[in-house]
Amino acid sequence: MNFPFYIAKRYLFSKSSNNTINIITFIAFLGVVIGTLSLFIVLSGFSGLKTFSVSFLNISDPDLKITSIEGKTFEFPKSFQKNLEEIKGIASFTKVVEERAFFSYHNKEIVAYIKGVDSNYLSVNKIDTALIAGNWLQSNLENVTVVGNGISRKLSLGIYDFLEPLKIYVPKAGLGYLEDPREGFNMIQTQNIGIYALTEDVDNKYVFTDIKIAQNLLSYTDDQISAIEIKVISDDFIPIVKSNLEKILEKNYRIETREQLNALFYKMLNTENLVLYFIFTLVLIIALFNVIGAIIMMILDKKENLKTLSNLGLTISEIRQIFVLHGFLLTIFGLLIGLIIGSILIYLQIEFQLFMITKSLPYPVEFTFVNLGIVIVTIVVLGFLASLIASSRISAKVIHL
Repeated sequence: MNFPFYIAKRYLFSKSSNNTINIITFIAFLGVVIGTLSLFIVLSGFSGLKTFSVSFLNISDPDLKITSIEGKTFEFPKSFQKNLEEIKGIASFTKVVEERAFFSYHNKEIVAYIKGVDSNYLSVNKIDTALIAGNWLQSNLENVTVVGNGISRKLSLGIYDFLEPLKIYVPKAGLGYLEDPREGFNMIQTQNIGIYALTEDVDNKYVFTDIKIAQNLLSYTDDQISAIEIKVISDDFIPIVKSNLEKILEKNYRIETREQLNALFYKMLNTENLVLYFIFTLVLIIALFNVIGAIIMMILDKKENLKTLSNLGLTISEIRQIFVLHGFLLTIFGLLIGLIIGSILIYLQIEFQLFMITKSLPYPVEFTFVNLGIVIVTIVVLGFLASLIASSRISAKVIHL
């Protein structure tokens, strides 16, 4: 066995004759445990929140979305559809028409987006799972809509109100000066049959209707659409399908992934995660000052032993190595205990939902090996640096003083 490692292990597990040294060492060990536990739980909690938040995007946004670079719409002929059907990895795709519109109900008005979707929409986006009232669009019903919860509240709009329709207005294209402003709008009267609730942005943005209604309202042709939304077999196929689409389609098409469609949201999440990591790492650095203090106190307490080791032939470098290993072992054991306790708490939260946000919503947490690796690397590096700093106090003058 390596001699400095043997001595370091003895110093770690054997009690000092000075009870104050034992207390300081225990406090340093406890600081590492609590620091590890805190960092791991915070990262796991944030991972759970991130997964929880992204799950809403998985409902409202497709894996891939094709839009036109020039203009709001493009033609979707049968040849285009055939090209999509031949690409390996595409599970399903849907055509959508999307445009800003003016909505009026019972003397209340708002501006939002009308989104016309075809019968294949639910095979790409499972937004029907977010319904909190009513039903999704049905092929046997004409002029019906499904609105977001935010729009419903702003308009005081419920479902199946047969006395008052939801009126939708869009400007007519290519008109000059009009004596009567009412002549400048296309208008339809619709019946709202459902309300969905996802995120605040989506709830306040979209009113869904059948694509044919949206095309007629906007004076589009049957082949004129705003976008194609695509569901891929698995996440592994997303870059492959995107690459194949870029080869087949012309350069005037934009192909975006879900992350690109929500770039600001993902950037915000990553920034928050990084800030939280740095804050708790700073707390951990402060806690590791206890390790430095404990090692320095150990050096002073073992001064006579160090003098003996020096007389036996150990160099200053080897004596320093003893206390580097001592501090490193202290950090490693604190790391292991902290991770074990943290993993147990995460498991208990996942299985038994100990902490709740609401009566029906447990606080989301997620155990990931990435977080585990981040915590291990952070604690090991900081613990080693703390041990190195403390052991650098050892010199020939200190030993033989």
